[in-house]
Amino acid sequence: MMRSLMGASALLLTLAACGQSDPGLNQTGATPDLPGVRETLVPPMKIASPTGWNGQTPTAPAGFTVTAMATDFRIPRQMLVLPNGDILVAEGRGGNAPPLRPKDVIAGSIKKKGNTQVESGDRVTLLRDANNDGQPEVRSVFIDNLDAPYGLAFVDGTLYVATQDALLSFPYQAGQTRITAPATELTKLPSRINHHWTKSLTASADGQTLYVGIGSNSNVGERGMAVEEERAVVWAIDRVTGARRTVATGIRNPTALAIEPQTSALWAVVNERDEIGPQLVPDYLTSVREGAFYGWPYSYWGKNIDPRVRPQRPDLVATAVAPDYALGSHVAALGLSFATDGGFGGTFSQGAFIGEHGSWNRQDLSGYKVVWVPFANGRPSGQPVDFLSGFLTDDGQARGRPVGVVFDPVRRILLVADDLSNTVWRVAPGAPRT
Repeated sequence: MMRSLMGASALLLTLAACGQSDPGLNQTGATPDLPGVRETLVPPMKIASPTGWNGQTPTAPAGFTVTAMATDFRIPRQMLVLPNGDILVAEGRGGNAPPLRPKDVIAGSIKKKGNTQVESGDRVTLLRDANNDGQPEVRSVFIDNLDAPYGLAFVDGTLYVATQDALLSFPYQAGQTRITAPATELTKLPSRINHHWTKSLTASADGQTLYVGIGSNSNVGERGMAVEEERAVVWAIDRVTGARRTVATGIRNPTALAIEPQTSALWAVVNERDEIGPQLVPDYLTSVREGAFYGWPYSYWGKNIDPRVRPQRPDLVATAVAPDYALGSHVAALGLSFATDGGFGGTFSQGAFIGEHGSWNRQDLSGYKVVWVPFANGRPSGQPVDFLSGFLTDDGQARGRPVGVVFDPVRRILLVADDLSNTVWRVAPGAPRT
């Protein structure tokens, strides 16, 4: 018995050591430091245990005020501001992928401990704050009975919702607080297994095209490549006909899409693969280039080969392009919104807000915050800056976990969905109202 305990302790110590990162590595920006691959029988795993906010709020830079705009959601994910200022919040959880290996069961159990325990909302909720005081006068269920809604877009009087299995459209009239009209299915979305179930969504600058991000069906192809057909891709869908084409491939899990305002180019935040070390592979922000292959599952950050994948595909790796900007390994970026019309001014006038949900595949936690990436001439132009923090306590517990972010240039506010405390946070310039 004593020998078994000593062996288990040794294994845990070994895994903990493998899970520690090297603080000397810079893993953000265009040329991140990439250490060697570290494979272990069981990947190092740690997730922040949930704890309440207990009257506290996230921390923003000096000159900003953070308030809880609304609480008691049922897993808020992505958000959308309608032309009249009403805010839509997609709520829910999807996916039905069975575990393949014992370590999948272990990882699933650990990740579950860091999530909210409320039931999936499977709905879109509307918030109306007509006087912009941060206290909605109206809150209503806008659309219900949806199958894990996630991505939202609005074009010319039509609301689009990407659920885990279809892209739906709904007619919208300005000011309405509930849609009862039946959905029109524009196109089906890949939903077999749905290891990565979230379907991100945005509209092109001219409104003619809808872009949908579709994640992979595995970490790194361990379910076989047959189930990865039209996975780890971004689709372009004609808004009128529903016809679609594949824009980019090998983009493991594009969890949020947005249009860069200066160039009208499509950008994405992407969650990269796990289980080869605490600092592999960096999640990233990238422009989504027409016809580009981003490496998954055969390589990462361009042409760095992943040794786990069988068979190898050197022909595809030779074509792989590197992403534009690293965000850090395992930060789990889930939200993306560009500042428009001057943003907040000053430091936060031109760039992107990114919601980082937080790591599980390393011993020292990463992410659990909203960062700002400055842009110039349509490209990232500096190191990321923490914009909203405090989601972790000093002893490593999680008060919340950011998901979707949306900047509203008319009201000059940033909204952040927190799917652990089930809150929508509002960040605005100026002192708190008394």
